[in-house]
Amino acid sequence: MTETASTTQHLSTAALFEPFEVKSLKLRNRFAMAPMTRAFSPDGIPGPDVAEYYRKRAAGGTSLIITEGTYIPDPAAGPHTRVPRIYGDASLEGWKGVVDAVHAEGSAIIPQLWHLGVERGTEPRLFPDVTTVSPSGIALDGSSVGRAFTDADLDELTSQWVQAAVNAKNTGFDGLELHGAHGYLLDEFLWATTNVRDDEFGGSLEARTRFPAQVVAAIRAAVGEEFAIVYRFSQWKSNHFDARIAQNPEELGRVLTPLVDAGVDVLHASTRRHWDPAFPELDGNDGKLGLAGWTRKLTGVPTITVGSVGLDSVFTSAWSEDAASGVTGLDALVGQFQDAEFDLVAVGRALLSDPDWVNKVGDGRVDERIEFTRDHIQHLV
Repeated sequence: MTETASTTQHLSTAALFEPFEVKSLKLRNRFAMAPMTRAFSPDGIPGPDVAEYYRKRAAGGTSLIITEGTYIPDPAAGPHTRVPRIYGDASLEGWKGVVDAVHAEGSAIIPQLWHLGVERGTEPRLFPDVTTVSPSGIALDGSSVGRAFTDADLDELTSQWVQAAVNAKNTGFDGLELHGAHGYLLDEFLWATTNVRDDEFGGSLEARTRFPAQVVAAIRAAVGEEFAIVYRFSQWKSNHFDARIAQNPEELGRVLTPLVDAGVDVLHASTRRHWDPAFPELDGNDGKLGLAGWTRKLTGVPTITVGSVGLDSVFTSAWSEDAASGVTGLDALVGQFQDAEFDLVAVGRALLSDPDWVNKVGDGRVDERIEFTRDHIQHLV
């Protein structure tokens, strides 16, 4: 199921503008801003320009802002000095300005808590003397990078995730998202290629899920029952687009159920094309169901779909030097919503180019949407 380059709408988007609520998240419509790394926070401190950037998307109709990834308080969390952090007085004060700006426009906002694990690489600019750590010291391509976590490391790491979550709640965020996708730290535990541990956190699918679930449970205990926890996961990894943590729906259920049992309220199923079937090898309608749809079917919890929403090319090509993405219709998206495949939809590049994208869709002004170009990632607009 693909969309043509036409902006013509055949199915009504009205249902996507109905309110939605789960615990501390109270949303006026079903549109979220997808988390996208911008690196406009020198020394990890989001400033007034970052607050204005997110405020514009809230004013433009986006009901839930999911921030770019923000480093948890582990010096090995990531390599960049301009990525925001969710620790330290200056960074938290900066985030308070962002939260207040978004709330003033009537939208909710959650931070995406981020640790890159092995994807931090071998030459980080942030804390360069700190060794990169990951489940097994194995990079996504199978090479050796850094070192593996010890038991003591994992105890400390869990406390750092918890501290980040508590910081988010105390700063006034409406919930939080854990980045467990794309080959980053939590996902590295789930994927057999990067987790070859022989302790309780490695081996079987259930064992590989144990540490991410432990993090969720610890956060739930610290923030209370009503603070919404979103968990982003994916099959694909950076530059490994055919990777799978689950080969079939049964395995997917075995991965996701422990996360839900530990306290996840919403599952954010990250795909590159929201209309792609998750398991196309299956027969009948099962072979047409997307990843968010399977996630909802298997767990019963609300889901977020994402992936090239409203655009005619996937993000990898659009992020290249000379690529752009034209706008498309939204019939495939509306059809999936009518089929109860998802509860919320995260919009990425379309919101970078056009802060008013959601209002334009709601007002029927789809022909006024702005195409995405690489220029839109050069500055905060």
